[in-house]
Amino acid sequence: MEAKERGNAAFRDGNFPKAIEEYEEAIKRDPTNAPYHNNLAAAFLKMGLFNDAKRHVEKSLELDKTYVKAWAKKGDIEFFMKEYHKSMDSYKAGLQLEPDNSLCRQGLQKTIQKVNESSGGEMDAERVAHARADPEIQAILSDPMIQQVLRDFQENPTHANRALQDTNVRAKIEKLIAAGILAVK
Repeated sequence: MEAKERGNAAFRDGNFPKAIEEYEEAIKRDPTNAPYHNNLAAAFLKMGLFNDAKRHVEKSLELDKTYVKAWAKKGDIEFFMKEYHKSMDSYKAGLQLEPDNSLCRQGLQKTIQKVNESSGGEMDAERVAHARADPEIQAILSDPMIQQVLRDFQENPTHANRALQDTNVRAKIEKLIAAGILAVK
């Protein structure tokens, strides 16, 4: 607990390397404490160490799936990694647990705004390549029903719009848009 408090003080002072050191010490003493892992993830995020941050926030959620602050932090990390489709899912998971959580609500709004800004213009090649490497996106793109809907958007928009009435299909198309694979005009 003392190490966590020293970590919090260092974090508030902007001394993120010291915060990391203290949070790691707290975790050594209590490795099953979800908030300690979440705090460490926050410090790693401030240092731009996204993979380390993601690893610890996922550990925090592994320890406590109901820890809403960790869902918000996971969404933040994914946002900074331009994994907007994952970010939206994380914020929504937090809101399922706590519908009025301001961190998740603001994060989701920020992510939706970013998706809307980027979906109307040119595609970010790096973001698209990153999304195409994601197994979840690969599964959606290989789904025969989704492939048909994507063809219908170009060849028969009426059929495509009808397919979007299915909430499952609509969610997958929205995920492709959030990932940067599809652009909306």
